[in-house]
Amino acid sequence: QVQLVESGGGWVQPGGSLRLSCAASGFTFSMFLMSWYRQAPGKERELVAGISRTGGSITYADSVKGRFTISRDNAKNTVYLQMNSLKPEDTAVYYCNAKWSATDSNYWGQGTQVTVSS
Repeated sequence: QVQLVESGGGWVQPGGSLRLSCAASGFTFSMFLMSWYRQAPGKERELVAGISRTGGSITYADSVKGRFTISRDNAKNTVYLQMNSLKPEDTAVYYCNAKWSATDSNYWGQGTQVTVSS
């Protein structure tokens, strides 16, 4: 059974930090591109950051470059998102995604709420 379980969300003041984790099970984690997406109320889901199988290729949305860092630990089947200098506009539900195009596999977690406000 495929599972992606996000954790680490919560409330933080502007300028603060949070670290999201996504624990994967039920599939071969190291074969999958892992990404974090977010969806704010009334907006479409958007890509925040993605990391290749080995971590050698990483991409970020322009809005988070220099503030967020994605990483993965294939031994622990976990992907992380370190979020620093958080802004109110970062408020959203953050989703973990696993994708392997060669097998047309695409999995989503349930999401974790991040709220940035004073």
